[in-house]
Amino acid sequence: MPKNLSKSPAGKGPRTPARKPARVAAKRPKGAVTAALKTAPDLSQERLVRALETIAAHLAAQGKPAVERESFERADAYVWHPDGRLSAVPRVSRVELFLLKGVDRMRDILMENTERFANGLPANNALLWGARGMGKSSLVKAAHARINADRKAADRLKLIEIHREDIETLPLLMEKLRDSSFHFIVFIDDLSFDGNDASYKSLKAVLEGGIEGRPENVVLYATSNRRHLLARDMIENERSTAINPGEAVEEKVSLSDRFGLWLGFHRCSQDEYLAMVRGYCSHFGVEIDDEALEREALEWSTTRGSRSGRVAWQFVQELAGRLGVKLTAK
Repeated sequence: MPKNLSKSPAGKGPRTPARKPARVAAKRPKGAVTAALKTAPDLSQERLVRALETIAAHLAAQGKPAVERESFERADAYVWHPDGRLSAVPRVSRVELFLLKGVDRMRDILMENTERFANGLPANNALLWGARGMGKSSLVKAAHARINADRKAADRLKLIEIHREDIETLPLLMEKLRDSSFHFIVFIDDLSFDGNDASYKSLKAVLEGGIEGRPENVVLYATSNRRHLLARDMIENERSTAINPGEAVEEKVSLSDRFGLWLGFHRCSQDEYLAMVRGYCSHFGVEIDDEALEREALEWSTTRGSRSGRVAWQFVQELAGRLGVKLTAK
C-alpha cells in the first residue's frame, strides 16, 4: 500500500493526495509604466487648471467691457448701455420749462443748482421725489435744455440716462466720464429698490463714500415716488432679522441722505391742473371755448382718479386729436 495515501473515512475508499491551489503570478508593471501612471493624474490636473483659467479670462472679458474714450461732441443727450456703449439721442422727448405748472419752487432750486454745475462750480446731487405725474422727469430734461439754450458747443451740458436695472454698471460709466472736458448730468428715472436687491450699494459708493468718489464733472439727478427709495417692508424685514435693528435701518435710509437736494412734488390743486391744461392748449394752438375746456378737463381728471401734469397732457392729446390739431408749437 502506498505510504502517501491518507486513510479514508470509515466506509469509504482511500483519499487522494491533497492538491495545493495553483498560484498565478501577477505581472507587475515595469518601471516606465509605473512612472507614467504616477504622472498621469498630475498632467490631467494641469490641463484642468489651464482650461479653468481660460474660461475665467473669457468671462472676465465679457463681464467688464473695455472703457473707450468718447468725444461727446455728436449729441447733447445719451443713453447708457451696460455693455459700455453710449447711444446718442438726437431729439430728446421733453416739454418747455414754462409749461410746467405748480412746481415753481422746485423748478427754481433745480435750475440754480444745474446752472452752478454747468459753470464749473460746486453743485449737489438731486433727488426729485413725490406724487406721480407731477413733472419730475420733465423738469430734469427741461432744465437741461434751458441751460444749453445759449451755450457754445464746447460748453454744453450733457445728459446721460441710465436705466434702473443697470445701476451696477455705474462705476464703469463714471470711469468713462471722469477724464472728459464736458460736464454731465447722469439721470436715473423712477429709482426704487425692492426685495433683496442690493444694487443700491453701487449707487451709494458713487454718490459719496467710494475711494475715487464722484467725478467733479458729474452730478446725479434721480426721480422716485419714494422719499427713501426703499419699500417699507424691505426696511422692516431688515429690522426684524438684524442683530442691531437700528443699524440695519440706517444703512437702508442712508442712500437718500447722499443726495444733497431733496425736492418734493405733491399733488396739484384743481386750479393748478386747469392752468396746466390751458397752458398746453395755448402753446399748441388747441382752440376751444374756455367753459367747455374746463368742464371736459375736470371730467377727464375724475375718470382718471387724479389731477397731475401727466393727466393734463393726456387730456390735451385727446382733445387735439378729436379737433384735428397737430401738437406742434406755434
